[in-house]
Amino acid sequence: MTKLLANNKKWMLLALLAILIASAGFISFGSNNEVDYSADVKPILNKKCISCHGGVQAKSGFSLLFREDALAKTESGKPAIVPGDPSASEMIRRITHDDPEERMPYQHEPLSKEEIRILKNWIKQGAKWGDHWAYLPVQKQIVPEAADLEIDAFIRAKLQEQDLKPSAPADKPTILRRVSLDLIGIYPEDHISKKFLQSDGSQQAYQTLVDSLLASPRFGERWASVWLDLARYADTKGYESDGHRDIWPYRDWVIRAFNNDMPYDQFLTEQMAGDLLPSPTKDQYIATAFHRNSMTNDEGGTDNEEFRIAAVMDRVNTTWEATMGTTFSCVQCHSHPYDPFRHDEYYKFVAYFNNTRDEDVPGEYPWLRQLETKQEEQLENILAWIKSSEKAVGNRKNSAGAKGPQTDADADAAAVERMLRFYQPAINSTTAECIKNAVIGGNNYALLVRNNAIAKFKNVDLSNAETMTWQFYSNKKGGVLTVRIDSANGSIVVREKVPANEKWQFAEFDVALRVGEMEGWRDGRKLGVHDIYISYDNPSLPKAFNEGPDFAIVFNWIAFSPAFPGKGREGYESNKKLYRELLTAYVPGTPILLENPANLHRTTNLFERGNRMTPGKEVQPAVPNSLQIKGLENLPPNRLGMAKWMTDKRHPLVSRTIVNRLWEQLFGSGIVETLEDMGTQGIAPTHRELLDHLSWKLMHQYNWSLKSLLREMVMSATYRQQSRFGKDEGDPFNKFYSRGPRTRLSAEQIRDQHLFVSGLIDTTMFGKGVMPWQPDGIWLSPYNGARWEKSKGGDQYRRAIYTYWKRTSPYPSLISFDAAQRVVCNARRIPTNTPLQALVTLNDSAYVDMSRHFARRMQSEGGSIQQQIGNSYQWLTFKPLSAEKAKLLMDLYDKSLRVFRADPQATCEMVGIDDEFNNPAAAALVVVAGAMMNLDEVIMKN
Repeated sequence: MTKLLANNKKWMLLALLAILIASAGFISFGSNNEVDYSADVKPILNKKCISCHGGVQAKSGFSLLFREDALAKTESGKPAIVPGDPSASEMIRRITHDDPEERMPYQHEPLSKEEIRILKNWIKQGAKWGDHWAYLPVQKQIVPEAADLEIDAFIRAKLQEQDLKPSAPADKPTILRRVSLDLIGIYPEDHISKKFLQSDGSQQAYQTLVDSLLASPRFGERWASVWLDLARYADTKGYESDGHRDIWPYRDWVIRAFNNDMPYDQFLTEQMAGDLLPSPTKDQYIATAFHRNSMTNDEGGTDNEEFRIAAVMDRVNTTWEATMGTTFSCVQCHSHPYDPFRHDEYYKFVAYFNNTRDEDVPGEYPWLRQLETKQEEQLENILAWIKSSEKAVGNRKNSAGAKGPQTDADADAAAVERMLRFYQPAINSTTAECIKNAVIGGNNYALLVRNNAIAKFKNVDLSNAETMTWQFYSNKKGGVLTVRIDSANGSIVVREKVPANEKWQFAEFDVALRVGEMEGWRDGRKLGVHDIYISYDNPSLPKAFNEGPDFAIVFNWIAFSPAFPGKGREGYESNKKLYRELLTAYVPGTPILLENPANLHRTTNLFERGNRMTPGKEVQPAVPNSLQIKGLENLPPNRLGMAKWMTDKRHPLVSRTIVNRLWEQLFGSGIVETLEDMGTQGIAPTHRELLDHLSWKLMHQYNWSLKSLLREMVMSATYRQQSRFGKDEGDPFNKFYSRGPRTRLSAEQIRDQHLFVSGLIDTTMFGKGVMPWQPDGIWLSPYNGARWEKSKGGDQYRRAIYTYWKRTSPYPSLISFDAAQRVVCNARRIPTNTPLQALVTLNDSAYVDMSRHFARRMQSEGGSIQQQIGNSYQWLTFKPLSAEKAKLLMDLYDKSLRVFRADPQATCEMVGIDDEFNNPAAAALVVVAGAMMNLDEVIMKN
């Protein structure tokens, strides 16, 4: 017995020793295991430390935003982190201190033992920094062997990890409705629907359906709606006055770009810098309106420069949020609290946009004038005449009779085209310095001058100046305008009578180059940039004129340019006359981006704490250091160079961002849920390898073709699953895509679907915004008296993308279903579920109108009431009506019929028109139609 006990003790000691050895090995392994900065350390720092020691502030001189900052000396003169030596690191001492006054984070919950262990091991291993996954280049991925299609392989592999199974395929009606709404935002033509529903449902039949949808002109309209949220597109300028803006050609450009499957890198480049491309086309100029969608403040008393800068910053923020999924706006006031972007890098990026010609003026110059077809032909004829009549390069006489600079036909034609298309080069009158009897009206809209006035324009380029063109209003006869250079008493270059008219007008004055008076001005020493002084004198005006409220001239803009070329050649007079007619023709214009000429170049300064009134150091255009790409150092420091950097295939963010956005549109949630933020504070991707796989294919295999990418997504079995969900199933939020998407339709899809099934839809494409029915009193425009004038005929039934969009009063029913206001870039719409939405689809007059026409369509098909209701349900869902739902709808019909038989007035109100349709049966059918169009399976994609 004693021996047995001794043996037991021996075995117990051995077992205990084994446990201790294993534990020591485990502890040793855990402490020496490589710590991942991005996965293990960065989350702790972001949650517990960065608010006091990051981009916003660096208390005690200690910042954890960048490694060089974290290892630098603090205010104590010593570094807080000593790589390789946790015991010598002040950071570790403070997070483990027992005294609450010494322990960090100060006055907050202390770090857990596990968090402290991770930080100690990280410092012991050298305090190595790491890059967030989204800031690393996209790499080609190895596809798991879990399914036939590549997307499904990634999804199935993740489902297996989560012990989940995919759902069964959806039936043909469900997938037909789903893919149609996703790709074209509306139902397809009947012959396409019938062909698929009558097919065997094979992969080939589905492929044919998908290809027909991708080829539909409706495709561009659907996807343009998504992009216009990012572009903050609207038909008005924004802010308080919110006046009209003719920018609809940009919307049409986006639709065409999607329909033509413009490669995404080209799509971005033209919007960022279309005006800087070699020999840009009209469409490429229009594309730059992407960044003229920023708001303009016309309210009296505002500072144009303040709101010009606000627009520039909006362009920077939009570029990053829309195309790179980054909250770069955080860096406007301080270094980014969480991501590797320094404060000065924001303003280096601002410098790319800070030299565009726009200046927040009411006219929104520069424009691309929307010349009509005949005017385009006339312009082309003028340019052809200039080029054909002026082949040789050499000296020629200018309009004033003196020798002018050397020129050639192409340069002359370009100057003429620039003036007629853009009204450039022009100087906005709001930039004038008022010296005497002059004022900038409202501080922001125009130069107003009285009698004996003097105003000054700085840094005017008079190189090759032979003509002064100006737009103005003056109804005072007898006035003389004088333009001098360098001082109010300087040499006269223009002196002309001012024509009087009750309308805005253009005038062209010759710039004098008289021998003697101007001797030496064009000798190469004084030619170029000068200050000019404009004075106005009118002896016919009474002495008391300047004491009254009236003004003699209202200036809009002035421009100095070469004279119309070809004087003395055959055809000169007729072409000059045609030029004048085109110049003075009233033509609306689309705001676009153009770069400033050299004499108007702006310097860019950092703003201390984001305040433009406290400028700091001057900066030059550059991309953030953390996203520099080797080999791109010599790109031009302008928007075109910036666009080339963005669309380089080594850029880590651009491809991932668009792939994530397309995925979200199809599946209801992005692979990274936070579309606006892929940074360290964004939600981690559920399928990072899949995101990178699709991003790689978009760039390297599909050559940036979005249609090819969308085709791959909708062809996957993952997309084609049924969306049924049992209460006891896993994956409640469908993060791992164990079933098909179930989301509410977008505001545009709901309206377009209802217009389609009711038979009302007008599929006319392009053109000015239209105004569907809206009650009086919603629009209040005291500044300009604008009213919502209901469009007539088919225009009121066009797709939602063409609805006129006023920022301060967006179309109510679209806003109710979460459409974006488009004041700023909107990276994603957060879906809501409110009773107001049901009230819209049941009671909004536009939807009641659709219900009436839907009921008429039901009656026109004939058959019994049961058949009419059954047919209409099939039009809505492509599915037969179940007996249970048929009974509910018939009960609703019978109940409504009894009510209307007893109330002729209610019948008339429901039917809405006094004709053969005005009867109780028709009114009851309208009620049923409205109810059916409000069903869950109609409002939802499921």
